[in-house]
Amino acid sequence: MHRAAGWVLRGVRNPPKTRSRSGTARSPPRGLVYGQHGEPSAVVQLKDLEEAKLGGSDVHVKMLAAPINPADINVIQGTYPILSPLPAVGGNEGVGEVLEVGQHVVALKPGDWVIPASTGLGTWRTRGVFPEEMLLKVPRDIPVLCAATLSVNPCTAFRMLSDFESLAPGDSIIQNAANSGVGQAVIQIAKASGIKTINVVRDRPDLPKLVETLMALGADHVITEEMLRKPEMKDLFKSIPKPRLALNCVGGKSTTEMLRHLQPKGTMVTYGGMAKQPVMVPVSAFIFRDVRLRGFWMTQWRKDHAQDPAALTSMMDSLCQLIRRGQLTAPACTEVPLQDYQAALEAAMKPFISSKQILLL
Repeated sequence: MHRAAGWVLRGVRNPPKTRSRSGTARSPPRGLVYGQHGEPSAVVQLKDLEEAKLGGSDVHVKMLAAPINPADINVIQGTYPILSPLPAVGGNEGVGEVLEVGQHVVALKPGDWVIPASTGLGTWRTRGVFPEEMLLKVPRDIPVLCAATLSVNPCTAFRMLSDFESLAPGDSIIQNAANSGVGQAVIQIAKASGIKTINVVRDRPDLPKLVETLMALGADHVITEEMLRKPEMKDLFKSIPKPRLALNCVGGKSTTEMLRHLQPKGTMVTYGGMAKQPVMVPVSAFIFRDVRLRGFWMTQWRKDHAQDPAALTSMMDSLCQLIRRGQLTAPACTEVPLQDYQAALEAAMKPFISSKQILLL
């Protein structure tokens, strides 16, 4: 990660224009750069980047689109477990088109679409030169927004639905932050597998519209955090089995309330902490219902499976098949030109925003 991040950013403000193979003048690449950690609106700047030389094992990529994810914000703020050397280009996810490849590159060719194989690539840029091993080829027959948002949220949803409980058609799961990118992917992947979903969201002014959106994705039930605490929840379980799996991205009271509805010996997986409050679990849940608490981080999964490329390839193939069949779509997106990055960063940090900001590069 550090090699790639340091390689493609030289911090040059106004490098000279270079020429392409056709001899025409080519503008230098541009990117969203931060030289120190802090609030994105204060530290991120749009700058010209140096034109990196293409090594024998390198790939020159024209970035097409890249989302702004919560983890990207945390990296810029300096609160994420993995930080890039400064100065750095922001962004850990996106899709690009291969322009040129080095003489030793065998798996990629000009025209291919690629996404990051791991975090730290610095995707908020117009062009970049990356080592081949930092990139993963994806098919060009899927929508560009699906490709741009493929490597984080859908993968997280896929792994959590696959790795913790052996779910069968008719089983149910419960999740909070159901309107998030991961939550939307969970709904669709579960629906395609015949798994019922109970989806918890915070109350908000546009709640009916949000409920309609999630139901259209395939949600079986959409309830608020307040409804989760009411006795009427027992009526819901007359038509759907109690969940064997709970997915927690919030923490605090939301976790405790979801846990109450989990089957004995069920599993709760925590992958985020939006409430910035600890996970609170009654002792009785351990003693009398033997529930299991686990954690998940997609970055760690990639590290653990670095020597097993078939596992990553199989997951990506499965997700792309769902996309082709129309069973998995990109999350609700707002497309923003690169020069309007300040508005995109501000929107990405607002509460009750269900639309992911996508930088068009």
